[in-house]
Amino acid sequence: MALSLEEFVHSLDLRTLPRVLEIQSGIYFEGSVYEMFGNECCLSTGEVIKITGLKIKKIIAEICEHSEGGESPQPFELPMNFPGLFKIVADKTPYLTMDEIIRTIHIGSSRLGHPCFYHQKDMELENLVIKQGEKIMLNSVEEINEEIVVNCGVVRNHQNHSFTLPLSQEGEFYECEDEHIYTLKEIVEWKIPKNRTRTVKLTDFSNKWDLPNPFPEGFYGALILKPVYEIQGVMKFRKDIVRILPSLDVEVKDITDSYDANWFLQLLSTQDLSEMTSKEFPIVAEVIEAPQGSQLLASILQPGKTIVIHQKCQASRILASEIRSHFPKRHFLIPKSYKGKFKRRPREFPTAYDLEIAKSEKEPLHVVATKAFHPPHEELSSVAVGDQFLVHHSQTTEVLSEGIKKVVNVLACEKILKKSYEAALLPLYMEGGFVEVIHDKKQYQIAELCAQFHLPFNVKVSVRDLFIEEDILVATPGLRLEEAITDSYLLISDFANPAECWEIPVSRSNMTVQLVSNLSQDTGSFLVRTLIEEITEEQYYMMRRYESSFLHPPPRPPKHPSVEEAKPTLLHVAGERTVGLPKSPKSLRVDISKKLHSHQAGPDSKVPVGCQNALADLEKERSKSGAAAV
Repeated sequence: MALSLEEFVHSLDLRTLPRVLEIQSGIYFEGSVYEMFGNECCLSTGEVIKITGLKIKKIIAEICEHSEGGESPQPFELPMNFPGLFKIVADKTPYLTMDEIIRTIHIGSSRLGHPCFYHQKDMELENLVIKQGEKIMLNSVEEINEEIVVNCGVVRNHQNHSFTLPLSQEGEFYECEDEHIYTLKEIVEWKIPKNRTRTVKLTDFSNKWDLPNPFPEGFYGALILKPVYEIQGVMKFRKDIVRILPSLDVEVKDITDSYDANWFLQLLSTQDLSEMTSKEFPIVAEVIEAPQGSQLLASILQPGKTIVIHQKCQASRILASEIRSHFPKRHFLIPKSYKGKFKRRPREFPTAYDLEIAKSEKEPLHVVATKAFHPPHEELSSVAVGDQFLVHHSQTTEVLSEGIKKVVNVLACEKILKKSYEAALLPLYMEGGFVEVIHDKKQYQIAELCAQFHLPFNVKVSVRDLFIEEDILVATPGLRLEEAITDSYLLISDFANPAECWEIPVSRSNMTVQLVSNLSQDTGSFLVRTLIEEITEEQYYMMRRYESSFLHPPPRPPKHPSVEEAKPTLLHVAGERTVGLPKSPKSLRVDISKKLHSHQAGPDSKVPVGCQNALADLEKERSKSGAAAV
């Protein structure tokens, strides 16, 4: 039966892709040629197209509320790179089966791809009872004993309980409230159900946006997002992907069951490759579209090159940023196999709570105060600029406040005097400033640093990796190793040299290949090589917000023990996740200098040696940063 292209898209089950369509009739007559997205295409009557994907091309936004008696604002287009942050409003329309959820919602391998639902009533399973309103996380879809099921999980008492639900599972499933904050791009890729709109609330808007603000002044309200789709397909004997808008006035017929899809060239994106099962590898492929803007393996990943894709895997990287006094900073993903060596650099700690997080059993944490502190209670210690401390452990102590005894969390330290030590108690809520004093002159490899110290950690490359042709880390004035990231990679090699493999990131390599053949013979053992990857500012902040957010320290305590910790607003949460960076060495150097001048007011005043060393180290990094910038 013939359908309009729009009707076909509306009824399309993405799990059944690819589909083969035959053009029946429409405004494009036999032999007509037109240009679509820069590609010259021909939609003849009787032409056959293999549909490989359905993507959102653009978003139409509509403001929900408007002033009484006024005209409703006209819908407008939001570009995909719109620099706003949004909170998702849960959809109140129920899903009546698991099959409906799977056909509508994108479930992926990353944390963004794990949607959560609750059921209106208790659900009795074979070994588990899912309670009414309990949050059910959908983790993946797989086939077990020739039946497609959904792998789910619930968390009870900090323990995860896993179970499966068949697609035939009926009930009233509703979306759970989502407290995360998303960019428009993330919502488009993960959070818009097919054939449904999505209501969101604007929480923040960047002033750096070059185009006019599409919203009324001061608007931070609700929007309805309506996706506009495009069809991605392949035409016979063409080595490019055709993109067609569903609004084209043509009729099509689904002939998948009666047509041999092998007539088409099989084009696969990096995402398609990552979704293949492990038993389908290794494969031989020809590169059709190389990754854009990437210098990774430019000699191998170029159009026309034949490569071997051996397998997909998960690999660990260390997320690192330049230590420099000005922006923009460069960001890197460093493999733990990196053979270069590092020397430690001083860290900066804005509060006593940061000292508690950073202390190590390996060695006492030695710091110099850069800001004075006068405690509100006599049981606590005062701090002057230049005071040096050895940090030991956290504990509680009683203080007398307005005649009432209160318990305060403190950090037990030793204050270093000229010839002795003095016990000191610093409240965890103390807002001050500290700089680490480094006594360790040892050179470390990155795996040693991760094993022996808590991240984040400041280092400088002292010996380059001799196994890398161009070690881009050597030119950096200093590096802050921030956290460990686990990501998905493809192992690829040049067809002419299959024994040397390289790890290519799935999410940051927008590549298209043509499947040539499955590699039946055993490739044997191969050497896996890794690269230092430089990532963009946007990729960096997305990783900090989502990939390893569970590694971030708990929220800091209140500034004063008598003040209750206020619930953070959405804007604060977004700021912490996307900014949350320490003060730059330059600004810290200025603070130290100011404090030292005041500290040296008397003619006999002397700057402690530790503070001199810390300031000297920061001065060296500042000068190197300036030289690198020039």
